[in-house]
Amino acid sequence: MPTDTLIETRRRESALWACPFRPFFLAAAGYAILALAGWLGLLLLGWPLAGDHPPMQWHSHEMLFGMAGAAIAGFLLTAMCNWTGAQPLSGRGLQALFGLWLAGRIALWLSAVLPHALVAAIDVGFFVAVAVYAGRVIVGTANYRNLPLVAVVSALALANLLFHAGWWTQQPELVRRVELGTVGLIVLLMVIIGGRITPAFTRNWLLRREIRPEVVRSWPLVETASVTSVALLALALMAGAPAAVLALLAGVAGLANAVRVIGWRGWQARSDALVWILHAGYAWIPLGLILMAFGYGTGSPASTAWMHALGPGAMGVLIIGVMTRVALGHTGRALELPKGAVAAYALILAAATVRLVTALDWLPWRAGVMTSTAAWFAAFAVFLWLYLPILVRPRADGRPG
Repeated sequence: MPTDTLIETRRRESALWACPFRPFFLAAAGYAILALAGWLGLLLLGWPLAGDHPPMQWHSHEMLFGMAGAAIAGFLLTAMCNWTGAQPLSGRGLQALFGLWLAGRIALWLSAVLPHALVAAIDVGFFVAVAVYAGRVIVGTANYRNLPLVAVVSALALANLLFHAGWWTQQPELVRRVELGTVGLIVLLMVIIGGRITPAFTRNWLLRREIRPEVVRSWPLVETASVTSVALLALALMAGAPAAVLALLAGVAGLANAVRVIGWRGWQARSDALVWILHAGYAWIPLGLILMAFGYGTGSPASTAWMHALGPGAMGVLIIGVMTRVALGHTGRALELPKGAVAAYALILAAATVRLVTALDWLPWRAGVMTSTAAWFAAFAVFLWLYLPILVRPRADGRPG
């Protein structure tokens, strides 16, 4: 291999492990495709991936703890460097953490042949490691404002342990409660983080264009209600609270977050896709919560639709929206979408919409699932095609990270 080529290869290898968002964002996008392909193989082709686990539970576990877990780690471990001034996890330490996430995914794909205890130990270890590392950095820098995020990640580690315990002891009711509670915990993270970055990025965009940033509104009572109600809802889902309690909490959370996102006035930044996609993704949260309230309150078919509004809708759209922005800003590039990247936004929104209307029985199940899956695959494939070169190359401004 020529010397110049070897040097460039080593620079790229070093860049990939320079900051957590690089490998974990690539992993989140790649696994968004792979995990869904695995579920289709389980469901339609009888692949023996899940062992004695129900295919739907294997699917939900891998989307929540696998795909979303990678995105959470990539964002949190990168953002906390801005919050604390600490150096990012990099090099061998980052490789070890990423290897733990990857080992968990391999263990779940081999769960039909591996002992339950081994699969659980490997898989749960990842969130424990993320929580311990983030907690040490945040406490060590006296950045106590962000300890609630560490608490939520710790709760995700516990939820993962309970998920495996339910599988191991064959308690489907426990697994179902943990599954729903985990959705609530991830929504809580999105409400906390989205509540910081979405209005802030919108105000910054308005300032750059000399538009009054005060049009972006927030109210202390609404902010408190938005976060507190979702936190209580996540706990209630995990505990298996009565349907009436879940309906009430979901209704309050849905209305509070609807007022919140309307107050941010995302339409003001409709000409910038990097901004409006965050508003579009966040808007799926109140929609999903209101569908949950309606479902638990009436027992209608919408009781399953809320999971798809919060899953492919809020999680899918916000993950792509945040990754596309962070990957630009943290590699020293201008906040301008690469040519063609808006297609990823259109495709992920289409995937979420089709999956929701399928869950509402407005489309035939098979046709709806296959259509939404194809759009989902395409959305993350576009991300990988456009952002792989960005994420494996050194920063454009020459700075470390």
